[in-house]
Amino acid sequence: MGGGNDLILGDLENIWFEYDKQNDILYINFGYDVEDADESILTNNNVVVRIKNRRVVSLTVFDFSKRVSLE
Repeated sequence: MGGGNDLILGDLENIWFEYDKQNDILYINFGYDVEDADESILTNNNVVVRIKNRRVVSLTVFDFSKRVSLE
């Protein structure tokens, strides 16, 4: 991304995390609650970036334990 397509992170004062151990998914949310998104992008490294008004409202990290060597 570059030029006029730059995104900003959401509410950095209210970041919260939720980990789904059974499915090995880490949810990172920016704001008080889960916000609806205008679009969701699946990155090459298997992370979903949810965006509303050019602001990142959440990240979903699949296979989290493999990324941080918990297994």
